[in-house]
Amino acid sequence: MADLVYLVHTSLDGCIEGPAGEFDWPHMGPELSDYANELSNRAAMFAYGRRVWEMMSSYWPDVESISTHPHDLAFAPIWREKPKLVFSRTLTSADWNTTVTNGDLTEEVANHKATATGDIILMGGYALAAELGRRGLIDEYLVCIHPVILGGNKRPFAEGADRAELQFVETRTFDNTVVLLRYRAKR
Repeated sequence: MADLVYLVHTSLDGCIEGPAGEFDWPHMGPELSDYANELSNRAAMFAYGRRVWEMMSSYWPDVESISTHPHDLAFAPIWREKPKLVFSRTLTSADWNTTVTNGDLTEEVANHKATATGDIILMGGYALAAELGRRGLIDEYLVCIHPVILGGNKRPFAEGADRAELQFVETRTFDNTVVLLRYRAKR
């Protein structure tokens, strides 16, 4: 059975975006990029809420015409090829090897966990992650803390999150800049 792994990048003050929705601050140095790409390569699929999906699908399909950053160029082919799952009550279809689901969240996650051949990586966001966490559906948390204070108000573990006991797995530092905190849900 697959695990649902929540991978999120946050600022030091725990925000996932700046006050105006900015997501130009994560530092994807070579070590963090290698780690993220290794994790992504092993994954069975990526999972998103609608808002993060819209951000990802507006960037990754044509990233080579937008960016020359080594992380972007290495991750783009992985993203395009990997199956993707979007949880949305409003979206009905999506391109790029993507399945859109709007059924019961618990049932949908259980079905995908039962059939996936690797981990399901939930990337970013806050509302979907809070709801999945509340339902006890997230198995592992990977929180990358970047050296920036954003002052925004969207935090992955604030509004809507319930108390959860976690088991420490590891901490790592990437590129002498970003700290990874890795925890598993206690069951």
